[in-house]
Amino acid sequence: MSGREQLNQTLIEEVNVGGTDNLLRACQRRGVPRFVYTSTFNVVFGGQVIRNGDESLPYLPLHLHPDHYSRTKSIAEKKVLEANGSILERVDGVLRTCALRPAGIYGPGEQRHLPRIVSYIERGLFRFVYGDPRSLVEFVHVDNLVQAHILASEALKADKGHIASGQSYFISDGQPVNNFEFFRPLVEGLGYTFPSTRLPLTLIYCFAFLTELIHFILGRLYNFQPFLTRTEVYKTGVTHYFSLEKARRELGYEPQPFDLQEVVEWFKARGHGKSPGSRDSECLIWGGLLAFLLVMSMLTWLPSLTLSA
Repeated sequence: MSGREQLNQTLIEEVNVGGTDNLLRACQRRGVPRFVYTSTFNVVFGGQVIRNGDESLPYLPLHLHPDHYSRTKSIAEKKVLEANGSILERVDGVLRTCALRPAGIYGPGEQRHLPRIVSYIERGLFRFVYGDPRSLVEFVHVDNLVQAHILASEALKADKGHIASGQSYFISDGQPVNNFEFFRPLVEGLGYTFPSTRLPLTLIYCFAFLTELIHFILGRLYNFQPFLTRTEVYKTGVTHYFSLEKARRELGYEPQPFDLQEVVEWFKARGHGKSPGSRDSECLIWGGLLAFLLVMSMLTWLPSLTLSA
C-alpha cells in the first residue's frame, strides 16, 4: 500500500482480489459463518476533499483511483459485501460479512510505514513539509483497530441481530489532525529538528510523478524505493476524515486515546535516534539527490503555471 510495492500491479491484484476470493470460498466451503474484511478509507477517496464523510458516500469510480492498491481494495470490499448471505456448504446457515475501513494504522512494531518514515528522517530527507497546514487526515492505533474487529465480529452474530451484516464502517482514532503535525512527536522524540520549510502540494505531486516515472524506467534494473508516490501525496496532503457515528451506534466502538510516545520508545529501544555526527556523508548525498529531483519537479511544474497565467 505504499512505496515501490504500490507500483506492483500484478502483486497487488493477486493479493487484494485473488486472495480475498480465496478466503471467501474457503469460508463457504468450510462453514465459517462470519467474515470481517479489513478495507480502507481509499474505497471512497481519490484525492478529493472529504470532511466528516460517512458510509453513505458512494464508491469512487474505479477509473478515478490514482493507484492499484485503492482500486483493488474497492473491488475486494464489494466482493465481500456481495458475499453476505451466501449459503454455507457444510453446515446450515449463511455467511455474514462486513467491512472495516481504517485510517492510517500506527503503533509500536508497525512494519510498513513507520520504518520508512524513520529511515527518511535518519538520512536527512525529511527537510520539508507540504500542502495546506490546515489540511486534516486521520490515523488509527492498532489497539483501536483490533477492538473494532472484535466488535464487528460480535455484531455479525444472531444475538446482536446480525446488525453488521453486509455493512461497512469507517474506523479511526476520531481525532482529525494535520499529517505532519501528527508525526512531529516522532521526529522530535528521536532527536531531530522538525522542518520549517513548506512547499506547494502541486509541486510535490509533480515530484512524485517524476519519481514514479524514473522507477518505471529504471525499476527493472534497480528496484529503488520512491521517496513519494502520487497517491501518498494525496493521502498526506489533502483533507479527508470520516464520522465514527455508525461504528459507535451499531458496533459500540469507542476509540481510546493514544499518542506516538510508545512508538518513539520502540524505535529508541532498537537503536534509532540521533547521535552526534551520525550518517553525515549519507545525509549529504541523499539531500543532494532530493534537491535535484525537486528542481526537476519545479521545472515540470513551472510550464503549467505559465499556461494557467
